[in-house]
Amino acid sequence: MSTNEPTDDAPPSPPAPSPASADEATPDARPQSTRDDTPPADASPSAEPSVEPKLNIDDLHFWYSDNHALQGITMDVQPNKVTALIGPSGCGKSTLLRCLNRMNELIQGTTLEGTILVDGQDIYAEDTDPVMVRRRVGMVFQKPNPFPKTIYKNVAWGAEINGYTGDVDALVERSLRQAALWDEVKDQLHTSALNLSGGQQQRLCIARTLAVQPDVVLMDEPASALDPIATSKVEETITELKKDYTIVIVTHNMQQASRISDETAFLYMGRLVEMNPTDELFTRPEKDRTEAYVTGRFG
Repeated sequence: MSTNEPTDDAPPSPPAPSPASADEATPDARPQSTRDDTPPADASPSAEPSVEPKLNIDDLHFWYSDNHALQGITMDVQPNKVTALIGPSGCGKSTLLRCLNRMNELIQGTTLEGTILVDGQDIYAEDTDPVMVRRRVGMVFQKPNPFPKTIYKNVAWGAEINGYTGDVDALVERSLRQAALWDEVKDQLHTSALNLSGGQQQRLCIARTLAVQPDVVLMDEPASALDPIATSKVEETITELKKDYTIVIVTHNMQQASRISDETAFLYMGRLVEMNPTDELFTRPEKDRTEAYVTGRFG
């Protein structure tokens, strides 16, 4: 039924004014709430200012000699978020991670093209010091690699060689607290770090990375060699750390990615297939290949 026809329980009403005549109505003829309470479209109180990405990766290509390992990767990493990189073995996850702090430069015969910005600064610019890049963008490796030194010296070492002149005792305690390890080792700081369990050693390596006060923390499968209890401790630590740091983590564990990450990027054969908020990527993937991977149909 046309909206202009009268209903059975209401008398016919005059035809509604045309859009032109409605626009010509005086303000006093309009409902008071419309005139006073409805904000302009461009002044919505719920509008939030846009947040600049912490990392911008634009058209990144990387080669190991003739092997084209990364092919045109373009993605943004948001600040104070955990971004997970997932995909089958050999798809380029760890290679991409190491590009973010120039560690691949230490490998002979590699070539990189494209742009990576950290807070708007091109980390591959000719005047950029790679040592400073690696201080701003710290790295935690797959297997715990504590130095054969005391727990205290492990945490303090990186800060001291970078010229730290503050209170080292306070720095060590703060870093160990951030890594959720302080309560377990505070009475054995001057004993060998090699006496710690695997999970404790990994959290010590996280504390060592945090002690140099980076902006970004990269983690390459940090819990893959740990038991479930130690893995849970590391995951809890990561969740707490994103309050102060931007974290990019490589993981093969789909459940781990869904538990701790805010955004997930799926890589396949050196290409970025899809990147979305984690809950969307796992429940409503845009690409068939992503769905096949996260549901276990290939990998």
